[in-house]
Amino acid sequence: MNQSILFPDIQTWDEDGKRVIFSAQQSGALIECLVSIDELSKLSGQAVKSGDEAIAIFKQYRFDIEELAEECIEDENFNPLGQIEVVS
Repeated sequence: MNQSILFPDIQTWDEDGKRVIFSAQQSGALIECLVSIDELSKLSGQAVKSGDEAIAIFKQYRFDIEELAEECIEDENFNPLGQIEVVS
């Protein structure tokens, strides 16, 4: 794990986008990261149907999701809005 990338223990549910939003910090810069409800379902092997379920699954798989986000940050795989979209 790269010690220069930090993940605060803060996440929110985006109802419109059906995704969990969380942040990463690298060299003082805040990076918005996203993981979709479909990706959470794929990671967990179960259907995620609500925001509450999505947050619970996110917390359960946080380490794995952060590892994937870290790889994307290191590879500079930002979307056009400068965000990281986590996919496995």
